[in-house]
Order: sequence, then structure tokens, then C-alpha cells
Amino acid sequence: MCGSCGFPAAPGHWTEAGAATPHERLRERFRRVQVLQKVLDQSGVTAHDGGVIPGIQVMSLSGGQTIVPDLEALWAEVKKLSGQVFDPLDL
Repeated sequence: MCGSCGFPAAPGHWTEAGAATPHERLRERFRRVQVLQKVLDQSGVTAHDGGVIPGIQVMSLSGGQTIVPDLEALWAEVKKLSGQVFDPLDL
């Protein structure tokens, strides 16, 4: 369990399946958030993964922020923070 946020340790995401070392797993987390930034660019919401906490920090331009445990929760939080329906497949 993370002392900062209270989330249990994440088992890993399927995109990290080829990562053999913790360093490679962390690199894959950073790569995933880079892709998320491109997808979220039009929504007014940003995503950040500092590699320290298990989860993704989601922030709106108005100052709202939260930590989500996975991508499924991220899309629901983007909808809540942006105030509009957001479908990543519509891009």
C-alpha cells in the first residue's frame, strides 16, 4: 500500500508485459503517460505519472485533480473533470 495515496501496489499494466527489469517497467509507465498526454490534448485535462505512486494523476485546467488506479478509471475522471463526454476512440 502506498503511504502517499493509499492505493495498493499496482500489479502492472499489460503494456509493461515485456519489461524484464523495474527500470524498464518504469520507462514503460512514462511512455504510456506520454501517449495519454497526446490523447488528452483536446480535453483540457492532463495526466502525470511520476513513477513514485501506483496510479496516474489527472489534473484539469481549473485546478481539480485526483489519482486514478488504472486507465478505465482515467476515462471516467476525464469526463468528470472536463465536464464533457470523452471517448479516446473518437480522435
